[in-house]
Amino acid sequence: MTFLTEAVKLICVVLGAAILGNWFLAEVKKSRRLNLPWYSAYLSPPGLLILAALLVPVIYWLARR
Repeated sequence: MTFLTEAVKLICVVLGAAILGNWFLAEVKKSRRLNLPWYSAYLSPPGLLILAALLVPVIYWLARR
């Protein structure tokens, strides 16, 4: 039973990452189509989620120091 639980957790994380990645890619394509600055995709909701996810280990490291 524990293997099945771990497999479901893994699939959920991978599926969430794929959805977020496709959403971000759509924002990048929209930004390019509208000739917006390169950083405009990072200021969209999926871009901010990605930046927040990248900053979590840094904030944890700073808090533990």
